[in-house]
Amino acid sequence: MGIWHQIAQYLFLKKKDQDEEPGSLIKYMHGINRISILLFLFAIIVMVIRVVKSC
Repeated sequence: MGIWHQIAQYLFLKKKDQDEEPGSLIKYMHGINRISILLFLFAIIVMVIRVVKSC
């Protein structure tokens, strides 16, 4: 499984048990993790663009 597929799968995480209601703290944790992954990917893209422009 490729790294991009794993990231996409995590960002659109589905509940494993449809009857189970997750706690609010788990929802917040997953939300913060999604934000941090998106910011990391954005920073990597910006760094790559800066390296390409400086060459």
